[in-house]
Amino acid sequence: MTTSEPRTVLVTGATGNVGRPLVDSLLAAGHRVRALTRDPSRAALPEGVEVLAGNLSDTAALAPAFEGADAAHLITFGDDYAPLTNGEQITELAAKSGVSAVSVLKGDVTKSPLEEAIEASSLRWTFLGPVEFMSNTLEWADSVRTESVIRAGFPGARSAMIHDGDIAETAAAVLTGDGHHGREYWLTGPEVLTPPDQARIIGEVLGREIRFVELSRDEVVAQWRSQGFGDEDIEFFLTMRTDPPEAGYTVLPTVEEVTGRPARTYRTWVTENLEAFQ
Repeated sequence: MTTSEPRTVLVTGATGNVGRPLVDSLLAAGHRVRALTRDPSRAALPEGVEVLAGNLSDTAALAPAFEGADAAHLITFGDDYAPLTNGEQITELAAKSGVSAVSVLKGDVTKSPLEEAIEASSLRWTFLGPVEFMSNTLEWADSVRTESVIRAGFPGARSAMIHDGDIAETAAAVLTGDGHHGREYWLTGPEVLTPPDQARIIGEVLGREIRFVELSRDEVVAQWRSQGFGDEDIEFFLTMRTDPPEAGYTVLPTVEEVTGRPARTYRTWVTENLEAFQ
């Protein structure tokens, strides 16, 4: 159930793949939005959003962001995408400021220090664990545009990938409604797809054939290294593609149960982002 009374909601990571559509969802429902972002001058957020500079790794600068907020959407990393180490301080500040409800966007299967601190607090919390984001496939946009080709490894890897906007709408529902306290929601899309499936769908939406070219394991690892990922990250990526947890390719009804609307398909996402591939 969603409350009809407007709330002031702090959104961290407000320009990200989930934070940005969350801002829109909250505004559309009549709530007041306070957005935390590293560079307000580049945020390009809608009129009416209160934009504050900062990030969650700098506890001392967070007091103005939490002050007067009824609810907050939190991410689990700060500068350079490093995991937060100040989870207890963030939790204490949120509770002291009068924040009553928080959603936390999980970054891993295991609980982060921030989640552990929140779970042990008096805050009303909900953890959101999405599987692969559909927006990850934007990395193929250049080769689709210029060559009508998608190059990727592990063609048999299955994913119940989720529309970023569905994560955001689920967050909006738990932040402004009741009945979600103490829940850990795993979020998926409505179908299980492989990379060749995704290439086929992109081609069907574009109206032209998109060829899938399989990269070897070594080629994929070299690509990750060139992007700056270290051994630990690469090992995690390989595990996710060769021996993923069952949750990564199991369709769940969570989005519809929380939002009242079915999760959106990959075809819908491609159609909405068609300009990137043309």
